[in-house]
Amino acid sequence: MDKENKATVLNILIVDDEANIRKTLSYCLAAEGHMVIAVSNPEDAVEEARRRSFDMAFVDLKLGDEDGMELIPVLLSDSSWIKIVVITAHASIETAVEAIKLGAADYIAKPFTPDQVKLITRRMGKIRELETEIVSLRENIQQIGPENSLVTKNPGMQRIIETLKKAAVSDAIILLQGESGTGKSIFARAVHNWSLRAAKPMAVVACPSVPSELLESEMFGHARGAFTGAVRDNPGRIAACEGGTLLLDEIGDMAPGVQAKLLRFIQDREYERLGESILRRADVRIIAATNADLEKKAADGSFREDLFYRLNVISLTIPPLRQRPEDILPLAEGFLAYFSRVNHRMPLSFTDQTKESLVNHSWPGNVRELRNAVERAVILGNGDKISMNDLPGNIIPAVKTPAIGDKVSLAAIEELHIRRLMASTSSLQEAADILGIDQTTLWRRRKTYGI
Repeated sequence: MDKENKATVLNILIVDDEANIRKTLSYCLAAEGHMVIAVSNPEDAVEEARRRSFDMAFVDLKLGDEDGMELIPVLLSDSSWIKIVVITAHASIETAVEAIKLGAADYIAKPFTPDQVKLITRRMGKIRELETEIVSLRENIQQIGPENSLVTKNPGMQRIIETLKKAAVSDAIILLQGESGTGKSIFARAVHNWSLRAAKPMAVVACPSVPSELLESEMFGHARGAFTGAVRDNPGRIAACEGGTLLLDEIGDMAPGVQAKLLRFIQDREYERLGESILRRADVRIIAATNADLEKKAADGSFREDLFYRLNVISLTIPPLRQRPEDILPLAEGFLAYFSRVNHRMPLSFTDQTKESLVNHSWPGNVRELRNAVERAVILGNGDKISMNDLPGNIIPAVKTPAIGDKVSLAAIEELHIRRLMASTSSLQEAADILGIDQTTLWRRRKTYGI
């Protein structure tokens, strides 16, 4: 089978009271590589749909004495993304149209052939694939940034990237540790994109930003009425990224009660929604990130020791930016090109003095701080070069102010004098008049000194 016609692998539910139809559909779909569960009645269908996440369902409109039409809204209420294909006889095409109005995605008329089943399944698979891509884009739209964030000249970072590429093709849990701003979420996204799950969704749960009492609902979902304000069912992030990846950001801040439920999910791939007693299953790869020392937290009892060992399968620590100074300028220049483009500025560059300051700064906020500093400089700066004055004040190195008679050059005294005048005058003309030079000369001096 060529790549263009290759079917997206789906989890499919078959609901039909005829054993031969269930057997034929199951064989046909399994031969295409799909995961198939077949049941004969609506009750079993609802039970399976609550235990597992399905991408697609074939539902017969005539299920003995029961009406398959009534099953459609029930399946959709639990899994809004499921693509329902109704099975109907030629005489009930009008009923099939009615089913589509209720939310069914398509219909297939009896008698049908294996080729018809394959065609409609591939079409639904393509729709699901596109939907998951859209979800992924929406989930990460605020994180779009320069594409060179993983560029590195540091040998240690290169080894980390190679390790992550190897680990990506497995389903092993990955624990990313490191200071805030080192790019742990960027590495997690890269792992997902390198993995066999790349076509499936990736979801992120930021543990510190969600109140502890709502974190369980955010991850595992809740039933309507589970708590005050739960006016509708919520499938949760785990169900939403079925077959994909879940990043638990700053997992060290996760509440103990949620830690216990996460441990159960990691061990058994089973969970329950808040307010329900229905056991559900999901196929989701876990990546955890933290700026805390989880081993220390586990030792002092503030983090579950058994969960730590479950997470600590492939553990990597991203070094802070100050430990890889060779990466500072390449990263900064990548950010500069990106923010110049998105802010509709001409191509910009750094002055030599600015480059020196960037390399010598300790970057306590790591790559995030560097990114923000360059973005600020692009927005507030003037001209075609980013000068020292365009950087945040904490990045500009402290220097001893030269005074008359100090052993410094005339240029240093002149620069200090011009800087102070520029800060205390309201216009370039006023400063030029006080200095006794014309505006053009002052402009050249400012450019020379990066003012």
